[in-house]
Amino acid sequence: MHYFSLAVPFWGLAAFATARSTCCKADTKQCPVTNLSALRETGEPIGKTTVFENVTMYYTGQEDKCRQDTAVLFLTDIYGLASPEDLRLADSFGRAGYFTVAPDLFNGAPSPLDMNAPGFNQTQFLAAHGPDVTDPIVAKGIRYLREVRGYPRVAVTGYCFGGRYALRFAGASGAVQGVDAAFAAHPAMWTDAEIAAITLPASEMENLFDNLTTPWQIDLYSGAMHGFAVRGNLSDPQMRFAKETAFIQAVRWFQFWAK
Repeated sequence: MHYFSLAVPFWGLAAFATARSTCCKADTKQCPVTNLSALRETGEPIGKTTVFENVTMYYTGQEDKCRQDTAVLFLTDIYGLASPEDLRLADSFGRAGYFTVAPDLFNGAPSPLDMNAPGFNQTQFLAAHGPDVTDPIVAKGIRYLREVRGYPRVAVTGYCFGGRYALRFAGASGAVQGVDAAFAAHPAMWTDAEIAAITLPASEMENLFDNLTTPWQIDLYSGAMHGFAVRGNLSDPQMRFAKETAFIQAVRWFQFWAK
């Protein structure tokens, strides 16, 4: 069985997660979850990169940590591996005990950090990175974790652009299978058909998942803008609370259900 969890700002979608029942077998004192010791919001990213089947993979975390049976696949927003905020968040999952991999979803050409940059067309960019292009990259990330790194269980976490693909991989049918748990923060462009395909217990907002037969949960945050789980304004107390709590939500969801 699969499971998912979701955190949202009061006006929209913030985070979602799915999982099977997997759990850290080691002493949980070695795996920070209920405190913020793993989360870093400043500083240089600490991971490394490798190439698997022509896709660059950013990897972080130590494989001899407590969560030896479960790895995290981190799906970025449209800023990709050029975004230090995304990489620091991936590093935070590594510090929480999960070996974490973020595939380059955009083949080295993500959205500019300033989407108003001359010559950038967001509509064309998104059209060029639909499921027919992105699903195979995500599948390679899963294969890398299972076949190269040897992890029997994979939990996926996705943000904005990547959140949609975390949700797609929460479905039991179709081309996007292979994860044991999923979490998505403020997913963008997902469809009714993708929601209907979800087979994981879930945490979600409002009544989007009322027709699902799997368990689900919803967390709502006031004062949180789209994108808060990656790049919220940390000088705003409400935004900081939402970002930090969404990270803890994801780790706790994976700890409980990805077992």
